[in-house]
Amino acid sequence: MGTGFYDNRELSWLKFNARVLEEARDETTPLFERLRFVQIFCSNLDEFFMIRVGSLHDKLLYEPKDRENKTNMNAKEQLSAIAKRVKALLPIKDEAYSEIMQGLSAYGVEHLNEDVLTPEEDAFLKAYFMREIRPLLFTGVVDKKHPVPFLKSGEIYIGCKIRKKTDASGKATFGILPASENLPRVVFLPGTGKFMLIEELIRRYAKQVFNNFDIISRCIFRVTRNADIEIDEGLFDHDVDFRDVMSKLVKKRKKLQPVRVEFQGSPDNEIVSVITKILDISDNYVFKQTAPLSMGFISVLEKRLEKQAELFFDPLTPQKSSEILPDVPLIDQIKQHDILLNYPYENINHFINLLEEAAVNPNVSSIKITLYRVARDSKIINALNKAAENGKDVLALVELRARFDEENNIGWSKQLEEAGVTVIYGLEELKVHSKLLLITLRDGNNVRYITQVGTGNYNERTSKLYTDLTLMTSDEDLGADASVVFNALIVGSTVESTNRLLVAPKGLKSRIVSFIDNEITYGRDGYIGIKINSLTDRDLIEKLAEASRAGVTVELIVRGICCLIPRVEGETENIRVISIVGRFLEHSRIYIFGRGDRRRVYISSADFMTRNTERRVEVAAPILDTSLANRVCGIFSTMLADNVKARELGADGKYTHVPSAGKLPLNSQLYFYDEAYKAAEASTGIIGRADTQKLDEKRQDKPIKVKIRRIR
Repeated sequence: MGTGFYDNRELSWLKFNARVLEEARDETTPLFERLRFVQIFCSNLDEFFMIRVGSLHDKLLYEPKDRENKTNMNAKEQLSAIAKRVKALLPIKDEAYSEIMQGLSAYGVEHLNEDVLTPEEDAFLKAYFMREIRPLLFTGVVDKKHPVPFLKSGEIYIGCKIRKKTDASGKATFGILPASENLPRVVFLPGTGKFMLIEELIRRYAKQVFNNFDIISRCIFRVTRNADIEIDEGLFDHDVDFRDVMSKLVKKRKKLQPVRVEFQGSPDNEIVSVITKILDISDNYVFKQTAPLSMGFISVLEKRLEKQAELFFDPLTPQKSSEILPDVPLIDQIKQHDILLNYPYENINHFINLLEEAAVNPNVSSIKITLYRVARDSKIINALNKAAENGKDVLALVELRARFDEENNIGWSKQLEEAGVTVIYGLEELKVHSKLLLITLRDGNNVRYITQVGTGNYNERTSKLYTDLTLMTSDEDLGADASVVFNALIVGSTVESTNRLLVAPKGLKSRIVSFIDNEITYGRDGYIGIKINSLTDRDLIEKLAEASRAGVTVELIVRGICCLIPRVEGETENIRVISIVGRFLEHSRIYIFGRGDRRRVYISSADFMTRNTERRVEVAAPILDTSLANRVCGIFSTMLADNVKARELGADGKYTHVPSAGKLPLNSQLYFYDEAYKAAEASTGIIGRADTQKLDEKRQDKPIKVKIRRIR
């Protein structure tokens, strides 16, 4: 916990990842899905060290006295607190992995302990190693004639303390063997589900590699390097290809300073000392664990177990929206009324159909879109290419600086250009994170707009995993605002003002502050409801606290980082904060200000983080249709009532499960899927009743009969 009603950003994020880890320990979650949560916990932690810890290491070097603006911690203090917290979480992760693998052994999948192999198992594995692995291994001996090889970020290595058999002095040296990504990660005993990981196999039979040496000790380790490169560097110089600059910067990322070294098991202290000296890293950033250092191998186990349905979540299929008629062009329907889609419960194919219609509609003159992350096999890209090939003016702003998607976006930008799409990039020093589409068409002698604003990326894959909202509208004011946004982006500038859209960096935060101020004037009759991924912007935190002190009811659904501590007497006592961590990643952003006639409802791409409100181009759209605004508020209220996957943040800075005593259990995510199934069945008759019955039978909150408070 931080000071007053503030928490530290990094420590708050670790609390979020701890909530992910709780899902791996939840016995009501299917066993393999629990293993998947272990993997998510680990991959989250990898990125956290690469980016956030990497950034703090930079601060330690260049701005050691600089203190963050919420808890007044400097970089050294934050790094120390992070290390302490991570070292407390790793044994929980190890125990979760052990419990899950013990459970999976009943299904024939067993992670072998190399110390208790039978002679037959040992003979097979040794023969396999000599035949399949040994010829491919690069042997690295570190001595005066052989410098330390470069240790790649994320790659697993086997370190060995060795002594040459012919050396009478008995002096030890050091050897390194990479468990290369080119090697199979999992090795099964024939005819069984018993397996060892390739790094364990190499560790066990390392003496077959260093055959002129005695092996004193050996260990498995992995390095994580800083990946927080200054990605704007050189991007906007004249006479350069932006994509070439990005490619060079992505390569640079792989060679930055180590920020973490992990060891599996109980390594020899001398080996740990050698490795940390090689990496020039302190003991504070050394982490030891018993579980595998990388969980990427679980996809191999999944294939072995895929027929065991009880190990997995029941399959749920995104449904057709009951608002959309199947045999009427979508553009014509949007002209008649606004349409709201709720992913993953409803299908992104409706949006793709809109693009495909626009690509062939003779009245469509142009399509403009902002692209941040797209799927690798993207139908959305294909539709844009088709539109360009059909003679439409297609403009795509491709944000090359979408972290860890840079190479993917470079490839898409080239493909779009080849199809005739005009491709531009993000603004100097500002990422374009908005999810905005503008279709311009001629309707007789008039120009009309179809505008789409979303909370999540144009990505078919993540639309099945993330919760997001998308609005499709023919409102002329929203279309005119979207046109202003694109015109500014085309000339490399930002929007000064708009009529109805809220557009960062100049016109979102100030409008939100004004909406909060307006609620403050109503005191105890005021209301603010916000659903976001993260809350770190100090100005907005202070303004929400001011609202609380004025008696305004403030309800926040914050999935991840929350630097505001609620329920602090005299400061934030009228603020409630919950976090929902479940089967799907909560990603939609909803802003609600006021009740009754003054109620304003927005969906947005922006979290309440300074980077979103001040350093990115973000868009929030008002929900003008009353029935859709009621629907969004109903979604918000349902999540507030979740008592299965929701945790509430207390004044002590700790998250606890929302109690369900005296109430029917409500898992909001399954509730929304149930509603989508029933709506699709009612509108088309296609969905079999057996499907919804199966969902009712398997869900934790069966059947839901809960009265949801409406925000009207």
